[in-house]
Parts: sequence; C-alpha cells; structure tokens
Amino acid sequence: MKELHVSEITQAVRDLCIEANQILPKSLEARITAAPSGEQNPLCREVLTDLKRNLDAAREMNIPICQDTGMAVVFIELGQDVHLVGGSLQDAVNRGVSAGYIEGYLRCSVVEDPLRRKNTGDNTPAVLHLSMTDGDRVKITVAPKGFGSENMSAVRMFTPSASPDDLVQFVADTVLKAGSNPCPPVVLGVGIGGDFELCAYLAKKALCRDVDCRHPDPFYAELEQKMLDACNKTGVGAQGFGGDITALAVNIETYPTHIAGLPVAVNVGCHVTRHASVLL
Repeated sequence: MKELHVSEITQAVRDLCIEANQILPKSLEARITAAPSGEQNPLCREVLTDLKRNLDAAREMNIPICQDTGMAVVFIELGQDVHLVGGSLQDAVNRGVSAGYIEGYLRCSVVEDPLRRKNTGDNTPAVLHLSMTDGDRVKITVAPKGFGSENMSAVRMFTPSASPDDLVQFVADTVLKAGSNPCPPVVLGVGIGGDFELCAYLAKKALCRDVDCRHPDPFYAELEQKMLDACNKTGVGAQGFGGDITALAVNIETYPTHIAGLPVAVNVGCHVTRHASVLL
C-alpha cells in the first residue's frame, strides 16, 4: 500500500491550473499552426495566423492563452493501492485550484450559487471526477473550461433506430448553431452511450484526449473523421468569419447503453481546449 499525503495533490493541482492555462498541448498547437495552409478565405487565414501569434505571446510573457481561464475541471484516477493521508481529497483539490488561480493571476469566474451569482473569489469549487484504477499511482488531469464554448454544448437522447449519419448531422448542427460563440476553430468531445449524465461526462473526458490520438476502434475512428469533415463543411470558419477550417478535431468516447436508448453528448471546446496531466 502506497501512502500519499494530500498536500502533494494540492501542489500538483495548483501547478496544473497554471500550466494548462498558459501552455496549449503540443498536438493542438501544431494543428493551429498548420491550419492557415488549408484555409482559402483570406480573412480566416489571417485570423488563424493571429491565433498562433497569441499562443507564442502567452508563452513568452507567461500569461494565459485566453482571458477566460475557465472553471477548473479535475479528473483524478486513483489507484486502489494508494492510501491518502492528511485530510480530505476534495478539500485538497480545491486548495490547489485556489492557489493556482490566485498565485497564477488567473481570472476567477466561479459563483457560489447559480442564481444569486456571488463570486467565490478563488475559482473554487472545482468540478471533480474521481475514478478508481488498478495499481498505486494517481493520475491528475486539470482541464480549465471556458464557458463561451461550454454554453454551446448539447445532449440528445436518440432512439436506437438512429444511424451513424444521424449522429454526424447532430454534431454538425451543434457546431452550426454555435456559430462564432465558442471561438472556432473548435475541438469537439463526443460521448456516445451510457445514460443521460454519463454521455456528457464522456464528452468532457474526450476533450482531454490528445487530438492526434484516434479512437482505438476503427469504426469510431472513421466516425470521428466523418464528424470532423461535416463540421468543416458548415462554413462557419475561424471566429465565425466563414471559411474552410471550423473544427480542428473530434474525439469520441463510448460506453455500453440500454437497449431502448442512444444518448449522445457534444461538449464544445474552443481553439484553446486546455488540459494538463501529471502522474504521482
């Protein structure tokens, strides 16, 4: 049994909050860098070039890559052979988020009540997803999620008679309806299966997968490509100016479901779909 003090989790979450907000995953930055060469619209091509300049400037000045530093979504994969000591895991995570956002000079955007709207002042509480795994390691992923894109997400409870093409159309329609709001070109996480809430979780989890990592099942890998192609055919374009590059990647995650249902969720991520991970 491995013993781990929760202070190590606090420190890791703090550091990941800052890192994720300042440094985009290399594979996604590479897609933004390559995007102008595939864009025919001169204005969109210029916008895509500016997006790359923005990433460079954030790195050089050690500042966030987006002014919306998001709500902190934290995924923890906890090995069942790990014994946590020193206090509550959830408290440790929230202390890490608080430290990361205050010490990292990140914008605090969380309100303590959804209707009364008073800001908590330190971007807590985080949204925490905890899962148990084999072994004695702890994997922590922090995914700051801005709400310009989050607000454009959608869930639809299809019937089992729906075809893959119906799902492709749903994803494309979600992107078309979103227009410029999520700061395209977007990254899309698509959850298929489970039930109402699990498919949304799968979609959020899919956004944390490397954009160069295709689904291991060739059937769903092909579906990812079909969805990406359909989104780019909408013509929304970079920042909604009308062009060829509307989406940079589509990642699908799946789970078994009930014989009477086919839940599908689309979690929309902006061009700076951020996440960073560490293994303790």
